[in-house]
Amino acid sequence: MKDGFVFVDELVPGIRWDAKYATWDNFTGRPVDGYLANRIVGTTALCAALEEARGKAASLGFGLLLWDGYRPQRAVDCFLRWAQQPEDGRTKPRHYPNIDRAQMFDRGYVAARSGHSRGSTVDLTLYHLATGELAPMGGDHDLMDAVSHHGAQGITPAEAANRQHLRDVMAASGFGSYECEWWHYTLKGEPYPDTYFDFPVTCSNGSGMTSPLRGTRQTDRGRGTR
Repeated sequence: MKDGFVFVDELVPGIRWDAKYATWDNFTGRPVDGYLANRIVGTTALCAALEEARGKAASLGFGLLLWDGYRPQRAVDCFLRWAQQPEDGRTKPRHYPNIDRAQMFDRGYVAARSGHSRGSTVDLTLYHLATGELAPMGGDHDLMDAVSHHGAQGITPAEAANRQHLRDVMAASGFGSYECEWWHYTLKGEPYPDTYFDFPVTCSNGSGMTSPLRGTRQTDRGRGTR
């Protein structure tokens, strides 16, 4: 793998993951282009910060569960094509009940240039170390709705407290939050702030290497967040 990128679980022992876009359990309703293995990839800088976050979460009785990390640009392009297709209703009730597909981009839930493609952004949640059960957060991953915003109305005090625990842990570990999504955090001082990579997430081959990275330089203008 290119210098500076790794499988997150190899550098952050004990972290859990479920790479949603490698599965059928995501807002597109199928595995997404570029996700050929259920693994989370990120920069080594991201992993160092996540290891710090894991320790801080553990002190509160929580573990970290990752849903996404590095996201190939081809996956983002797949989202764009999906948004232009006719609505079939399969994932709408769960993921975008109050908006149309195209509005995902207007509302900031999906971007044509995603910060995930730079390798130092993660989608994650907390789980209870004692039981393994996910901490209630008042909504699941990729619920594209106002209830997913930080400070949203309509969630319970316990759910709001869990969101705040996650935000505090991540902020103390060097991450910035995204106001529209309680699960989305980007490493401050990320190592590739202007590069959007497009290598697929694959299992290691016999040599222990994965497919070579391909990146494109972009200016700050139009730089994606989501």
